[in-house]
Amino acid sequence: MESWTEAVIAFIERHQEWSFWLALVFAAAETTAFLSIAVPSTAILVGVGATVATGALPFFPIWAGAALGAVIGSTFSYWLGRRYGGRIIGMWPLRDHPDLVEQASDAFRKWGIGAVIVGHFFGPLRPVIFLFAGMTRMNFPLFCGVNVAAALAWAYVIPKFGEVGGIIVGWIWNLLGF
Repeated sequence: MESWTEAVIAFIERHQEWSFWLALVFAAAETTAFLSIAVPSTAILVGVGATVATGALPFFPIWAGAALGAVIGSTFSYWLGRRYGGRIIGMWPLRDHPDLVEQASDAFRKWGIGAVIVGHFFGPLRPVIFLFAGMTRMNFPLFCGVNVAAALAWAYVIPKFGEVGGIIVGWIWNLLGF
């Protein structure tokens, strides 16, 4: 999986014109129920952020694509939860991960709408938190407002984390004279 992630990051670096669309696809995969378990999108977005630190990629298209993709994926997951309700918990892979279901349920009991914000930033909740928003019939306009704000913040923080990490590594590398 690691070599696959590196190949995607290298592709984005070589084909900057695709950076918006690829960030959109990977962010949508990261926030879409079931798909987020299989695709290492966060690692890719952090790695792309590190590439931004080298000056090889501009930050804005990555951020804009990731933000839009996160909104698309999480809203689709909300719709799945609203449409299929509790039946979805009995489906694979959720039936094999009752711990994720319990964590999402606990998050909604504790934080309510704030769970949508936490869901963007807390990886173990991401595959199910947006499903739970739909399953609990959270008010859709309220969900959209909070979801868009959280997606914008998440899409900024994740690649920026990689960019700052890349700057620090570059600084250390130069300091040591390599």
